[in-house]
Amino acid sequence: MPLVGVAKRWTFYIGADGRILFVDKDVKTSSAGNDIAAKLAALGLP
Repeated sequence: MPLVGVAKRWTFYIGADGRILFVDKDVKTSSAGNDIAAKLAALGLP
């Protein structure tokens, strides 16, 4: 059963050239900061 009234959060990682490098559709608000930092490192971005 889908949750009603709860926003779905996605994080888009966009390269310097404006292209979307990755879309994270499984965002967890409790660990989002660490998850973003780890994905940026994995993508080789500063």
